[in-house]
Amino acid sequence: MTLRSTLRAFFTTGKGVVRGLTEEAAGSDPLVLFDRWYREARDAGLYLPESMALATATSDGRPSVRQVLLKAFDERGFVFYTNYESQKGMEIAENPRAALAIHWPILQRQVRINGTVEKTSTEESEAYFASRPRGSRLGAWASDQSSVLRDREELEGRFRETQHRFGSGDIPLPSFWGGYRVVPEKIEFWQGRANRLHDRLLFRRADGAWTIERLYP
Repeated sequence: MTLRSTLRAFFTTGKGVVRGLTEEAAGSDPLVLFDRWYREARDAGLYLPESMALATATSDGRPSVRQVLLKAFDERGFVFYTNYESQKGMEIAENPRAALAIHWPILQRQVRINGTVEKTSTEESEAYFASRPRGSRLGAWASDQSSVLRDREELEGRFRETQHRFGSGDIPLPSFWGGYRVVPEKIEFWQGRANRLHDRLLFRRADGAWTIERLYP
């Protein structure tokens, strides 16, 4: 972060900590509130404000967590992209539920999301894949994600083979790669406050409508 970005972030932090998060300010739609918080994190100049922890589990409940990037969100849910044959992809196939945690520490804010997981449409995946840098598209084809790799040279060799395969032509979306959407059932907003008396507002969705309740910090 630049000095200017750091100062902007601290200014935003002060507002959040002093003003807190009231039910009136949160409103009735958590996606509207998330959009506002996300834009404030981005405008504060934070590095990778779209970074989020993704937790999945096997069918027998063995959890795993990793950082991924939030690539889109709307009223349908929160989207990330990956190899469907990766560990996360296999776990989602077994147990299509997930949790997300997005933390903006300098703003003393975090958002927790729980819900079911579905694949994005092929059209959505193709559109996003086409927007990626050419090297990233080649890398998606070259990497047998989460499988055991003998050494770095093997990976770089596969990348060179992929470069040769596609040459200067188009690089299509692999059949084993695409997007997932976490369809939220619960979204919790956490705003840091003085004396660790933080604000926690939890939205729950039932029958298409959101309810809101305040939690002890």
